[in-house]
Amino acid sequence: MALEYKDYYKILGVDKNADAKAIKQAYRRLARKYHPDINKTKGASERFKEINEANEVLSDPEKRSRYDTLGPDWQRYAQADAGRGGAHRGPGPGDFRVEYSGDIGDLGGFSEFFRTFFGDLGARRPGGRGADIFESFGRARAEPDSGRVPGQDVQASIEITLEEAFHGARKSFSLLLEESCATCGGAGHTDGRPCPTCNGRGWQRVPRDLDVKIPAGVKTGSRVRVSGEGGRGTGGARGDLYLTVTVAEHPLFQRRGEDIEIELPITAPEAALGATIDVPTLKGKVSMKIPPGTGSGRTFRLPGYGMPRLKGSGSGDELVRIKIVLPATLTPSERELYEKLKALRTDNPRAYLG
Repeated sequence: MALEYKDYYKILGVDKNADAKAIKQAYRRLARKYHPDINKTKGASERFKEINEANEVLSDPEKRSRYDTLGPDWQRYAQADAGRGGAHRGPGPGDFRVEYSGDIGDLGGFSEFFRTFFGDLGARRPGGRGADIFESFGRARAEPDSGRVPGQDVQASIEITLEEAFHGARKSFSLLLEESCATCGGAGHTDGRPCPTCNGRGWQRVPRDLDVKIPAGVKTGSRVRVSGEGGRGTGGARGDLYLTVTVAEHPLFQRRGEDIEIELPITAPEAALGATIDVPTLKGKVSMKIPPGTGSGRTFRLPGYGMPRLKGSGSGDELVRIKIVLPATLTPSERELYEKLKALRTDNPRAYLG
């Protein structure tokens, strides 16, 4: 069954030339009247949904422009987009995942007309939840009376090594951003017809090459803001890019805040007699003295060899935890020496156990 065209102006009881203030006043008046918590009469809930749907379109300059221009021609508009294959593909090899997060709302609460007109089309632009790689993040707002819409803030995930987090790094990569169509300026139409460049969506996937400085001291979960490198708006300034950092696990070091830990294996003779050992650090190897009689599990501190403090000066420490390693097999000579050592030791380290 064909879907019925919805007259959102009629639903709100306003003229097609009504300004934003009139639309807002009409919406508030009707929303109070038909709110399900206030109006318990049959059909009030459905009426309330219609009012919200109409306001969702008419209070948004871009959606209202599309609605006004396409009007009853909306079905051809939807079919044109469907002919392009529908949903986005996922990110390809080497692509960085871009995410937005925000407040557009669940399209499931709107009518089939709205979902067909705006859900499949508008949800794939920044701000919709229907996309598989794009969600809204800091919704762009039009500047009052200017018609300019600033670009979306976007965020991408990036993984770096512990060494890169320690020294800082420059990372070059490409993002696939959805930006307003250069042909139609994000309107989705030209001369009353779906835009041939973006096929009526108003937005295009555009690759953007970036070279970003990652400061020393970042940790997993840190966000690096890159001003002016987010999405492009319609006549407004670009949004910002926020890189969410993940620091990959290291084969030797474990991070504990600004400190790093390493387990240092030593032999029984080195532990008993003492030794000078080369210890790996993120600055290179350093020599550390192991005093005689060092037990397994004892921890030594190398001041200033930890991670740089992202906010503030100085660095954390490197904690070196001793692990005494015994040979899995013994030669006859080694066994003879251990037997002699056993005979020489008369104290019982387990005496306190009773």
